Amino acid sequence: MKKDIVIVFDCGATNVRVIAIDGRGSIVAADSSPNNTRPDPVNSSWRIWDVNDIWLNMCKSSGKIMSGLDAGRVAGVTVTTFGVDGTLFDRAGRMLYPVISWQCERTVPIMAAIDKYIPLADLYAESGVLPFNFNTINKLIWFSEQRPDLVDKSHRFLFMPSVFSYFLTGEMVNDTTMAGTSMLTSLRSGRMSQKILGAIGFAGEKFGALAEPGTTTGKITPKASSDTGIPQGTPVVAGGHDTQFAIFGSGAEKNEPVLSSGTWEILMVRSGSFTSGKEQLEMSITTELDSRPGLYNIGNQWIASGILEWARKTFYNDVKENVYEFMISGAERVSPGSNGVKVIPKFYEELKGKPGGSISGLTMESTRDEIYRAMLEALSERLAEGKAALEKAGGFKTESILCVGGGSKNRLWNKLRAQYTGVPMKVIDQKETTVLGASFFVQAACGNASSPEEARKRIEYKVEIIEP
Repeated sequence: MKKDIVIVFDCGATNVRVIAIDGRGSIVAADSSPNNTRPDPVNSSWRIWDVNDIWLNMCKSSGKIMSGLDAGRVAGVTVTTFGVDGTLFDRAGRMLYPVISWQCERTVPIMAAIDKYIPLADLYAESGVLPFNFNTINKLIWFSEQRPDLVDKSHRFLFMPSVFSYFLTGEMVNDTTMAGTSMLTSLRSGRMSQKILGAIGFAGEKFGALAEPGTTTGKITPKASSDTGIPQGTPVVAGGHDTQFAIFGSGAEKNEPVLSSGTWEILMVRSGSFTSGKEQLEMSITTELDSRPGLYNIGNQWIASGILEWARKTFYNDVKENVYEFMISGAERVSPGSNGVKVIPKFYEELKGKPGGSISGLTMESTRDEIYRAMLEALSERLAEGKAALEKAGGFKTESILCVGGGSKNRLWNKLRAQYTGVPMKVIDQKETTVLGASFFVQAACGNASSPEEARKRIEYKVEIIEP
């Protein structure tokens, strides 16, 4: 019997999922449970992830889906999670402190004063990561300043996917995609930056040798098999940061930007080169390591559907059925330019260091449909700006943009995106791009494909193309 099923443990901020997916990209079984942060036992205003509770939920979900599967078909296992988070473990495998969540604000003053360790411009130039307070670097500084005893006892700092891989295999191995979110790597070497780690006084060997996605890092132990229902000895393959696998799973090739459209829009591209200078910092460009060596994920993001939801609640509260179709149809009847109504979302002004947003050009005859269309036009203009910023940072020319997520269902928005960017929008009808992308690396590692790219070629993507 062919071993063609991959088990993906996917830990998100709101849900923990275990999904079985076959070589054709079909989900065979899935189960999920809610996820949320917990108060830190040390300080109730701080937020942590209870990884033991998350692991218990993972095991329950895995047991459920395995009870209905032919275990002989399982080829391998991998883990994906959100970025940056992790914690310290000692040599015996004991977790020394709970995983500090990216939602915890204890690190805000650390990022604000990062120059006392290393100038921000140098830090950004080396790592390519924007100075978010939740970056891993700030957590390591917090440990060094507040709990140096734990740093001294520690053997490994494990990122979130590696924590669960350790529970599965007993092996402590970090991956490159998670390291690339940490603000601790060198983009040029693709490894932990001795320059940055030296500046903050944290030993680089505590991360161990980084594994590339698709590397077999261990096998399911007897205990993990009992806990999860997955056969003992099943290979566990390095996964990592969910975003990188979502990009790969979308079918994106090199220099083909992917727009993930939801409450926020994230525009990312798999590029062969990068620039991380002052201009990119001012344009809020983050560059991370791709799932494949030698490529970089250059990204830009802005608030998007969150603005449209505000419009729905504010202007269309009387529409009780098919409200989104009502809004789109109404905006389609408005002429380009929205009859002079212009929206500048607050997010744009924040980029320029100015407060507030605005709606201008209103008259006594202005309608809610004009305001809604003006929002779509403003967001499409922002996409064009993001596209130009990515092209400059990566040194490439965009031929088309892949679009995934809830916002890709808005036909008028897609037309405006194509119009403002001047390139075709390719709407991908594929919901589970993260899980799909991660599965390709396992299929390759287990010998079912010569490479993740070959595994991806077996998937039939349904694409709708919207020309400018």
